[in-house]
Amino acid sequence: MLKQKRVLMLLAPVLLGLLGCGYGLIGRTSNLPEDVNSIFVETLQNRTTRSRIELQLTQSIVDELVTRRRYTIVRSKAEADAVLSGALTSFIVRPVQFGADGRATEYEITIRADMELARTGSDEILWGQDDYVFKGDYELQLEDNTVFEFEDATIEVVGRRFAQSLVIDLLEGF
Repeated sequence: MLKQKRVLMLLAPVLLGLLGCGYGLIGRTSNLPEDVNSIFVETLQNRTTRSRIELQLTQSIVDELVTRRRYTIVRSKAEADAVLSGALTSFIVRPVQFGADGRATEYEITIRADMELARTGSDEILWGQDDYVFKGDYELQLEDNTVFEFEDATIEVVGRRFAQSLVIDLLEGF
């Protein structure tokens, strides 16, 4: 017990120092100008071979921005301080792990997009990322030898993770 108190006493100054050094939680800050309060999210352009993926990913971006609560998501450019737009340039699904029967059980999904946040009126680019790349591994749970039932659910999960990554990069300027 006495030994634990000594360790705690030695670690206390280090922990207090870390609290004051400027570190914060990822995704809770913003490098955007203070006067940007409303954002219009255009439906992403789809330059991939995967149909309707732009709708799911656009909705995921809107949902992620809504969780930030600092920004109001508006329905038109006229109402917005800034417009987020982009084009999906690639959606690649690659098997990375296989089961005993030789069928893929895990896939790597890569999404590439050209993204931009511009101030309305002046078209000043506040943030831009050409060839934004998101990668993630996803397990596929096969039941009754069907894959198609899981495609929409997987794209929904991928969309949420893509949007989380994109919005953090956009807000924090990475």
